[in-house]
Amino acid sequence: MSEMFNQREPVYLQVVRHFKEKVASGELQPGEEMPSRRELANTLGINPNTVQRAFKRMEEENLLYTEGNMPSRVTEDQSILGQVRSELMLDAVENFIAAVKPIGVTLKEIQDKVEEQYLLEANQNGGDNE
Repeated sequence: MSEMFNQREPVYLQVVRHFKEKVASGELQPGEEMPSRRELANTLGINPNTVQRAFKRMEEENLLYTEGNMPSRVTEDQSILGQVRSELMLDAVENFIAAVKPIGVTLKEIQDKVEEQYLLEANQNGGDNE
């Protein structure tokens, strides 16, 4: 699974982002127990120290908490969970804007194309995500 990592960004930050995406999507629920650091390192095919660094970062951001010798858990704080979702959306928007700005696209064109593509994706996936 280590092929999921790119060379442009430190692996521990990619692990953090991966878990933020799982939390934002609801795949990881508030209060859910995280795998052990060693187990996760084996699953991802990375060094346990890298996983430890990612967990430390997520604990600093209050995304995870660890009580005593118990397994780490996803925060249940809804404001932090909302911040994670907003952060991921903002990152995506910033990257998108940086990609289309050089070609001189107007805001109206962007809005129209995003809406069109969003509805197309929703229809292809059999759901209406408006």
